[in-house]
Amino acid sequence: MTRSINTDEMLALQDWLKNQRKSQNLTMQSLATRMARPNSFVAKVEQGERRLDVVEYVWYCRQLGVNPQDGLLLIEQVLLDSQD
Repeated sequence: MTRSINTDEMLALQDWLKNQRKSQNLTMQSLATRMARPNSFVAKVEQGERRLDVVEYVWYCRQLGVNPQDGLLLIEQVLLDSQD
């Protein structure tokens, strides 16, 4: 098992989170403000420089107004696709 930061699954999740933010016309700064975090927190997550633990992931999704399970299902799909 490798560290998750550079896997296809993590890259897909990062893209999904970024796309969710952009689809709501949120800037990184506005999302960071919602989360009471510095702008660099969101930037590092979206650029793959920082992993989210499971609780942070749920908080992140709640601030985006998205279901965390949708991101988990995406990870599962990427895993299944890589087995083919």
